Amino acid sequence: MSTLTGGFRTVYGSHPLHLLVLIAGFALFGAVIATLGVSALWNPTTWWQSIAVWFAAAIIVHDLVLFPVYALADRVLLRATRPRAGHRSAVPVVNHIRIPALAAGLTLLMFLPGIIEQGSRTYLAATGQTQEPFLGRWLWLTAALFGVSAVVYAVRLIRARRSGTAEVTQ
Repeated sequence: MSTLTGGFRTVYGSHPLHLLVLIAGFALFGAVIATLGVSALWNPTTWWQSIAVWFAAAIIVHDLVLFPVYALADRVLLRATRPRAGHRSAVPVVNHIRIPALAAGLTLLMFLPGIIEQGSRTYLAATGQTQEPFLGRWLWLTAALFGVSAVVYAVRLIRARRSGTAEVTQ
């Protein structure tokens, strides 16, 4: 079986599971188009409100703007958290910064229209409430995410120091 997979990998360039997932993805895309129809993806009266345009713009903005920005931020984070010469921490801090930053960024992205009060009249008419608390709530959530991460890091540091592995000389 492994020689068959190896031969397939040589010809195709990847594992057979990759091809199966790719075919399933295209089949799902075809089913969505068949169910919704092309008219649901394209708005001929106001083209910029079309799902297809927003999807293409999201891909372009992510690949050309956001990915380089957060890749650079991660490089800066890795450099800033590099251990001192002669010492290596048993508990690296980098993921205790990455995870809450990722969670805060994703919640900002998800709730950005509410945070910047886009569609405030519609929201007020539908709910009877304003969008004013959205920014404050997102800031509180971000503070809580980093706070919990700091507590987890502190507990891990204390446990590592008690076991005698907190600072190891190279």
